[in-house]
Amino acid sequence: MTVEPPAAPDGVPIFPIDATLEASARKAWPLGLCPECLGRLFGRHGHGLSNPERAVRIANAIGSPIPATPLEGCALCRGAFDRWETWISRGQRATEGLEYRRFACGSRWDPEILAREETIWSEVGATHAEAARGAFNREWGKRIEAATGIPGGPLDPEVVVLADLPAGRVEVTILPIYVRGRYRKLDRSIPQTRWPCRRCEGRGCEHCAGTGKTYPTSVEELVAAPFLATTHGEGTRFHGMGREDIDARMLGRGRPFVLEVLRPRVRTLDLIALSERAKVASEGRVEILEPVLAGPADVLRVKEATPEKSYRVGVRADVPVAKINEALSFVTGRAIAQRTPTRVAHRRSDLIRSRRIRHARVVEASEGRFTLDLRAEAGTYIKEWAEGDGGRTEPNLAGLIGAPVTVEFLDVLEIHDTE
Repeated sequence: MTVEPPAAPDGVPIFPIDATLEASARKAWPLGLCPECLGRLFGRHGHGLSNPERAVRIANAIGSPIPATPLEGCALCRGAFDRWETWISRGQRATEGLEYRRFACGSRWDPEILAREETIWSEVGATHAEAARGAFNREWGKRIEAATGIPGGPLDPEVVVLADLPAGRVEVTILPIYVRGRYRKLDRSIPQTRWPCRRCEGRGCEHCAGTGKTYPTSVEELVAAPFLATTHGEGTRFHGMGREDIDARMLGRGRPFVLEVLRPRVRTLDLIALSERAKVASEGRVEILEPVLAGPADVLRVKEATPEKSYRVGVRADVPVAKINEALSFVTGRAIAQRTPTRVAHRRSDLIRSRRIRHARVVEASEGRFTLDLRAEAGTYIKEWAEGDGGRTEPNLAGLIGAPVTVEFLDVLEIHDTE
């Protein structure tokens, strides 16, 4: 049977309770809980009410006033919901100096409290309770939002503040900034990413002059530098849609990438100006095209993409151009088997992969030197296809023309990721 008690003193109607909810309430009343924890036992009743308001209305409904909280504090939360000013202040101090437009709240609780909460739910038969952690996170977030004017919530936060209740401190997680774009590499002497010295594994030694690096700089470092300086971040991660060889240029529209800036303190960025700064600082070796703000899902898309690529490769071979044309005609559209190349066998699984060269043509020929334009499937090793790699690629250009082939240069002309 549903009990319809009179209106509460403030004139707001008391929500109806049935016999089961009333029985649960009477069991909970003597347990020494604060109004917040009492109200949370019935958190799915009385939409729009705070938990203390919910407790007042249930008290009126059962005709029993809310019992006083014990002097030693609430038997469940131990006063966690009585120290809002302290937690608001700690949250604001922890995020001081950070630029962010949205935040989320979290909390870490003593496992004994959480276990005790579940025991109480079972003892009183609370089937519509709200967990302490969820209630604390929500209420703390509402109060920080009111104090700062910055919206809070779990959707796309830029910082997460976490209250460590047992330790009495606040920890802050600053979410990364993601910038998506395309880079052009116009220098044949720099790798895509920072390359730790093999002898010291990045610690710094005589061989690398204390830098910890095999190469003085990289596309990653040249792209990241202005973004890192502007955001005051603590580091970066560079995610490319594949990579070109160190001695290959990346031309055309460039290679898609995502730059992840870790723990940035500033988030307002002029992406075009920063891209220009990267170009100037790199002395034109690297250019950034089409920079836009992105998200973590873009990292996955970039890393998992397998687009075809177009190349320009210069080769030397002592044969007439007709022989080259004949070989290209034979190989176009045909499957080639490539065993993991000798030059990368130390760091990649020894497998045989089937790849196809979609298009191939000679664009320039002069006294044993030929410039070829190719389009191939993702993962095709162009140098090894041309030179043969000791027979690890079959068929290969050298084998087809019956003469040694030397690759003199290689450029990536296009990443066909938008097709």
